[in-house]
Amino acid sequence: MKDDRRSQFRDAHSDRFTAENVPDTPQTRAPAYRLAFADEDFLCRDELRPVRLQLELLKPEMILNERGIESTVVLFGGARIPEPSQKDKARTKTLADLSRFYDEARVFARLMTEKSMQSYGREYVVATGGGPGVMEAGNRGADDAGGNSIGLNIVLPHEQAPNEYVTPGLCFNFHYFAIRKMHFLMRAKAICCFPGGFGTLDELFEALTLIQTDRMNRVPFLMFGEEFWRGIINWDALSEAGTISPEDLDLFQFVESADEAVSIIDEWYKPVD
Repeated sequence: MKDDRRSQFRDAHSDRFTAENVPDTPQTRAPAYRLAFADEDFLCRDELRPVRLQLELLKPEMILNERGIESTVVLFGGARIPEPSQKDKARTKTLADLSRFYDEARVFARLMTEKSMQSYGREYVVATGGGPGVMEAGNRGADDAGGNSIGLNIVLPHEQAPNEYVTPGLCFNFHYFAIRKMHFLMRAKAICCFPGGFGTLDELFEALTLIQTDRMNRVPFLMFGEEFWRGIINWDALSEAGTISPEDLDLFQFVESADEAVSIIDEWYKPVD
């Protein structure tokens, strides 16, 4: 028997088309007459913030579900880290030296995407912030493998566009940082942090806090570049001060290469005999 549940109500697209093609009168031109769901000025009111938050959560979630994506490998890292061929244009010598991590991120993403393609792109899908630097390297590595990757872009004060390597159908744009960070972690099967600035640190500590407080299951948490991370954060001092527990230092591991990171992830998820 045919399921007629969807046919009991008129399609919203049809009603919107009809509403936009009514006779032009003072009444139909008034903002109050617009359909609520098609009224951008209404949707952007402060009182509608809860609705906008819900929409930003729902839209990517529904698309990722429709694409059958079950797990991701998240790459966090600096937008200012250049690829090695461009390191002479870096603003500082340190950024130039860090350019090697562009290649490591690219190789790592390629290797993980090759693994992802064994599940027809359902597992281990590379997800980045969709921007330049390390993010570009991640999406580029997935493209090198001939697979798909996710880009979670966000509206920033300066003009920007997603990097060219993000799979177009998996490229999302956010207004709310909080919802964007939820999407980074909701499917994460591994978290990889490359050198970066405030944004990378924000994402790193949020994820560590969620794992530390058991709001998120433990996953491989890999930090590329031990010298960099120990240079900017005195991890041992946090433990010695008692502001974190000694065992909290076991929540993450330092790695230097793509091969090392892949090996740890493979070992973590190796089937138990």
